[in-house]
Amino acid sequence: MNTQADDLRKKFLAWQCLLRQRAMRVGGGKPTPGMRPHLSFADDAHDSGPVTVLLLHADPVTDAAEFRHMAVKTYDPADRYSAAVKFLSATYYQKSQEFSDEMTALFGTGGWLAKALRARKSCILDFQQFGSRFKMGCSVREIDRDSVLYQATYWHNKLFNPQLPPEITILGFKPQWDQAQFEET
Repeated sequence: MNTQADDLRKKFLAWQCLLRQRAMRVGGGKPTPGMRPHLSFADDAHDSGPVTVLLLHADPVTDAAEFRHMAVKTYDPADRYSAAVKFLSATYYQKSQEFSDEMTALFGTGGWLAKALRARKSCILDFQQFGSRFKMGCSVREIDRDSVLYQATYWHNKLFNPQLPPEITILGFKPQWDQAQFEET
């Protein structure tokens, strides 16, 4: 990766960590527009609307274990939600350099968007908030059910949404930084 692309990657991760920490501390954990990019395909001008993506540590083993622990500790969805917000608002997003640039998202397996993403294996994510815009092509892959990345994503989603669909697909979105764009709006 060239220096300019790596600088953009670092800037994006720092921005994402700031947005997410603020959402936890000020917004009670509700995803903000910058955490929910609009998704489109290169050959289609229409977008799917916002899709919530997760940002996880480059080594998500601890994330998966902590999220799972919080999720199974209580049956009360409000307690799980509260514990997740408390954990994520503390120091979780403090060091952006510890995060992977591969984002993940959970979809219902039978949904048209999950099917289209699996078939096309690429998309465009357009993030916008607070006068900043990052637009990037991403390669898309299905995350293996037995992987730590899958587990971290599943348990994170379970903390915030006790009504997950019974059949889910977790996809990874890896930005192509050499073609990504940043602008101040």
